[in-house]
Amino acid sequence: MREDGGDSLAEGMEAGQRLRINLQQARYFDGAVDVFDQEQPPHIMERLELIVEEARIQAGETVLDVGAGVGVLVPLIRRRMPGRIVACELSEEMLARLRSHHPEVEAYLGDVSDLPLPDASLDVVFMNAVFPNIVDKRAALGNCARMLRMGGRLVISHPEGRSFVQGIREVVPFPLDPLPIFPQLRRMLRSFPFKLHHYLDLQGLYVAVVMRQERRG
Repeated sequence: MREDGGDSLAEGMEAGQRLRINLQQARYFDGAVDVFDQEQPPHIMERLELIVEEARIQAGETVLDVGAGVGVLVPLIRRRMPGRIVACELSEEMLARLRSHHPEVEAYLGDVSDLPLPDASLDVVFMNAVFPNIVDKRAALGNCARMLRMGGRLVISHPEGRSFVQGIREVVPFPLDPLPIFPQLRRMLRSFPFKLHHYLDLQGLYVAVVMRQERRG
């Protein structure tokens, strides 16, 4: 999403361009897997715990972790006793590490925009520390709306906040959008059967909880 509140860099994007940027990201995270596969600092784990709590996961529900990396959210999700945990990730090395740590997770290599899960098969979707990386946000949100059951929750979050994302935009070798402020996110969601239920934008923590609802009109 642009700083002026316009749509993300996916506006008018061709499939080939999305694939090219996804491949850039996959190569980058393949090479950084050992950096990410480390114990997280206590303050980050506390924030991740708050993020997972915001989803209000109920026992037996199905949860998708988008851009799951090596699986840092998985133990926190598992404590809520879900019936099924699904993960998707662009990086083969990240996904291989996740599978080695959490073999019970149903893991998919690829873009969430193309994830072929059945309609209304998910209760919760986490996009933690990944929303700025998603190239085609319209396609991703549309596919999540399709896969979420009525009343399902989409949690867009980052445990280090918008200022952290703004800082790393200058150093990563691929396009990265800023995290959307409240009015930008509301505008983005208008095209989908979503309602912005809760929004928190603090120094060092960003959480937006979006509810799947009936499409009006």
